Amino acid sequence: MSAGAAGAVLVLNAGSSSLKYQLLHPDTHEVLADGIAERIGEAGSSITHEQDGESETDVVELPDHHAAIERAMRFFADHGTDLRSADLRAVGHRVVHGGRTFYRPTVIDAEVISEITRISSLAPLHNPANLIGIEAARSLLPDVPSVAVFDTAFFHGLPDAAATYAIDRGVASMHAIRRYGFHGTSHDYVSGQVAEFLGRPTEEINQIVLHLGNGASASAIAGGRPIDTSMGMTPLEGLVMGTRSGDLDPGLVLHLNRVAKLRVDQIDTLLNKQSGLKGLCGENDFRTITQKMDDGDDAARGAYAVYIHRLRHYIGAYMIALGRVDAITFTAGVGENATSVRADALAGLERYGIVVDPDRNALRSKEPRRISADDSDVAVLVAPTNEELAIARQAAAIAP
Repeated sequence: MSAGAAGAVLVLNAGSSSLKYQLLHPDTHEVLADGIAERIGEAGSSITHEQDGESETDVVELPDHHAAIERAMRFFADHGTDLRSADLRAVGHRVVHGGRTFYRPTVIDAEVISEITRISSLAPLHNPANLIGIEAARSLLPDVPSVAVFDTAFFHGLPDAAATYAIDRGVASMHAIRRYGFHGTSHDYVSGQVAEFLGRPTEEINQIVLHLGNGASASAIAGGRPIDTSMGMTPLEGLVMGTRSGDLDPGLVLHLNRVAKLRVDQIDTLLNKQSGLKGLCGENDFRTITQKMDDGDDAARGAYAVYIHRLRHYIGAYMIALGRVDAITFTAGVGENATSVRADALAGLERYGIVVDPDRNALRSKEPRRISADDSDVAVLVAPTNEELAIARQAAAIAP
């Protein structure tokens, strides 16, 4: 199997206490193996590895990401793949925030690590964890080039009007405050899938992409170039998400500090981990929320209504920003699976050329598909995202 891994890319997505990985061929799209290590550095840590049609879970102490990657490498070896001698093309790393410095895939060296460390204040929950994965991979696979692919890169060229916050210009410049946007790898990949599905050049298509998962974001893309996106300086801005609030009055933060006497770290936890759908109804899994709605749970119904209201708000705004919309595409876990979300988000928009076909919307598939009616001027699509493949492609393209 080592020969089969030649030319493949190992994609790593390191979180603060988790590590997702996938070994795949960027040209053929063949996934050779994938896995996830969870609760790294905590009691009860485990790693699950899938390869050759088999899934194995090992409950084992994983004190750090280095240990997690080492255990993953042993899983690979058990299946005949020695990553050290497999002639990998690259290790592709998802890095959440590139700041103003990084907006292209970048081969990682000491200078790049230093700069990612410097800008980690822009994503303190994410970049430090990404760096841990980078350091571990470079230590264990020193002969394989590591490439950083940045979540913010796709939105680097947002028009100034869309990227700028209306605060003191000097303060904004000094502290790198602007709207960066996130989920860029997914929005880029899916917008390309839309063009391929429609059989038209990306440059001809104006589209809205709705990445709806536990984290959620929307983008307006004109001719392949994003002109707006819902997330801002951090992934907290924009749509209602699983545990994140999305848009809110910034005065609310001041009120919580002054009146409720909450500290900055408490407010951070509240808005990022205890808000959104979870804050509104106690659940952030859409399947559970849907079941509760069916059972008549008022809190679940209210949370869903807020979620749809915010989503429609952004769809409407981006329709105006684009002027002409050729396609609206749903992707990620909720976008790909929640039939009611797609229907309710676009309900009543027939006068704007948006008509969802109920039967097509109800069908399930892992392939890109059209859910709009034949007489819909706007193509409404569901297109599965594949951030691992996108990262692998970008990493392979620049690996020395």
